[in-house]
Amino acid sequence: MSDPVLNVVGISKRFGALEASRDVTLDLRAGEIHALIGPNGAGKSTLIQQIAGWLTPDAGQIMLNGDDITGLSAAQRARAGLGRTFQVSALAMQDTVLQNALLGALGAAGRLSLWGSAMARGEIRTRAEAALDRVGLGGAADMRVADLSHGQRRQLEVAIALTLRPRAFVMDEPMAGLGGQGSRELTALLDGLRGEAPILLVEHDMDAVFALADRISVLVYGRIIATGTVDEVRANDEVRRAYLGDAA
Repeated sequence: MSDPVLNVVGISKRFGALEASRDVTLDLRAGEIHALIGPNGAGKSTLIQQIAGWLTPDAGQIMLNGDDITGLSAAQRARAGLGRTFQVSALAMQDTVLQNALLGALGAAGRLSLWGSAMARGEIRTRAEAALDRVGLGGAADMRVADLSHGQRRQLEVAIALTLRPRAFVMDEPMAGLGGQGSRELTALLDGLRGEAPILLVEHDMDAVFALADRISVLVYGRIIATGTVDEVRANDEVRRAYLGDAA
């Protein structure tokens, strides 16, 4: 078995008396979607913030392709190849779809100062347009983001992450706010992305999780209580009591 692309080892985080992450260890392997699920307040967002670089863990280590990224900022992790999408959209709503993708590509390349170079402009634009085409938004490049549907905005967030040419994705509830058709379309898109970069997926939509996940880790009160295939997790009595219930 190859080494993990993303490896989280012994992560712990405390806020006063609250232990938000308790010795969390999980990994993400090439070609897979690894879903992280759990009830509200389980500590999923806190864990994702630590992986993405927005919070510093009190203990533990985060490795990306064998490199220790624990001490890197969120921007440095992005440039190292950690693609991130957010639970709440962070798009420039009055700008066009292409302008949003261009900004993502510029930031990913760390080349904002080179925007005046014709060669740099061409390279960055090509990267942005290719990402839009990949998610099905090539024909919407000139639309304002404010005029997009909610599902299209989710697609745009994925496109912006793709401009990083990521080694791994971390996606925080990408299905949030989508209806049934939107969820199915985004599920199909994510299913096709796993070959480009593996995905650590935080999601409450269990239909999407069961359709996509190669493995599932269940987080409850800041600790992982189970990791396994869909069938293994659905059959786990502790998981059923703590979270899945009838959804299993």
